[in-house]
Amino acid sequence: MQELKEKIDKKNLPSHIAIIMDGNGRWAKKKGLMRVFGHESGVKSVREAVEGAAEIGIKYLTLYAFSTENWNRPQYEVNALMKLLVKTINKETKTLMDNDIKLNAIGDLQSLPKDCFDELHEAIAKTSNNKHMTLTLALSYSSRWEIVKAVKEIAEKAEKGLLKSNDITEDIFTSHLVTANIPDPELLIRTSGEHRISNFLMWQLSYAELYFTKKLWPEFNRNDLFEAIYDYQQRERRFGMTSEQLENVK
Repeated sequence: MQELKEKIDKKNLPSHIAIIMDGNGRWAKKKGLMRVFGHESGVKSVREAVEGAAEIGIKYLTLYAFSTENWNRPQYEVNALMKLLVKTINKETKTLMDNDIKLNAIGDLQSLPKDCFDELHEAIAKTSNNKHMTLTLALSYSSRWEIVKAVKEIAEKAEKGLLKSNDITEDIFTSHLVTANIPDPELLIRTSGEHRISNFLMWQLSYAELYFTKKLWPEFNRNDLFEAIYDYQQRERRFGMTSEQLENVK
């Protein structure tokens, strides 16, 4: 692990990494366990990813923890996930404080059970002055929900005469997203071997590098994170330009 970490160019780090933490249920099924045990085991991988990102100097880390579609899962699993969320936030707040990590959350947070909502906001308040890294949890989140929400807010301003159609730019639209104060991810990691973004940060991922690993989320550790970052650094990010144009920019 140390060898891989040392290969990483600290001057070429993605400022923002987003992770789709997939495969908890399949991991549990492989072991003959209920899906809930996969989610519980996945907490260790969350800790590995957060500590690894902070250790290497990543400024923003966003984890897709619970989508709006996840509410359609069996009720016992949803209940278990919500209890696990409360337990984990309560347990890990001290770790966030010790590592100077600020907690943030995006999504339809009002739809969370009251105990989850309260625990989450208490941790957000406690860590609000931390500076080393911002950890964002996407909870009851979907990109389509976010985009519709932004469109409604812009339409309301237009109805009130606060905005004209010609005033609406990419920057205006971006300012109405729940990630308005966070830079777009430069690297998206998805575990479990699936090759899709599953309604996650669709606007923000426009120019992100995508990295897929077959590892199920409970198997993911900080070395896997370092491997994804190293892979990212081997790519040429052109943003629509040619390689020759990039050389001229340099």
